[in-house]
Amino acid sequence: MNLTFPIRSDKLSMSALVTEQICHEKTAFQTIDIYETEVFGRALLLDGHIQLTTFDEKAYHESLVHIPLMSINEPKSALVIGGGDGGVLRELCRNKSLEHIDMVEIDEGVVRLCREHLPSLSDGTFDDPRVHLHIADAFEFVKTAGRQYDLIVADSTDVYEDEEGALSEQLFTDTFYLDCKAALSDKGILVTQADNLVFCPYSLVSIMEMFARVFPKVSWYQALIPSFGGYSGYCWASKGAEISHEFNPGDLELRYLNNATYQLAFQPLTYA
Repeated sequence: MNLTFPIRSDKLSMSALVTEQICHEKTAFQTIDIYETEVFGRALLLDGHIQLTTFDEKAYHESLVHIPLMSINEPKSALVIGGGDGGVLRELCRNKSLEHIDMVEIDEGVVRLCREHLPSLSDGTFDDPRVHLHIADAFEFVKTAGRQYDLIVADSTDVYEDEEGALSEQLFTDTFYLDCKAALSDKGILVTQADNLVFCPYSLVSIMEMFARVFPKVSWYQALIPSFGGYSGYCWASKGAEISHEFNPGDLELRYLNNATYQLAFQPLTYA
């Protein structure tokens, strides 16, 4: 069978040959599917939308985590919103200076099924003593967090074009990000994925406009993610901190990020 990945609603999609359906489960929040594909390896879909594939997830997660994290001097604490597959946790736990990592994920089914069927995503980091997993509503968790974080990573699903009532819809609001601002340290950076910048540029525009109403510093970057239709956008915000355009990985051994892909992250894409 062929699996169709929507890139822009029903206007643009990608298909891949499926060799096996690994699991299918309906939780109280969404439908979770994991497939084995010929080209992309294992693919995680939530409500029929591609979230990651084992073929290129390192490019997505390295860019989401390390581009902002490399610009924060001696980060001590991090918060992950969503990200139940564990890829963000894996990358955060590679940073030796981090002492406390909270993850708030609303759907325990994502964590359970990914730990079982996609173990390379978390690579054991759910058992890292620095990691504190909260199966809870992020909206309420952030409002009452009681601590400040040097990095906040919002790894939630997109609010998809032509769809209403998406699980993550309440997270893309001024109110939620005002609470995030209160939970962000003065040197901290908040980052969220922002959909495909080429085919869905309206997503980044909408997020940047919202962030600009809340934060004094707002900008964006991108990465090459084949299973997302070529590109993935990211939007970041802070109380004043900047993301450096100089690649400085230290002793990190990275799969996707290098000087060339790091510089590409900040280059505008023009096709017209």
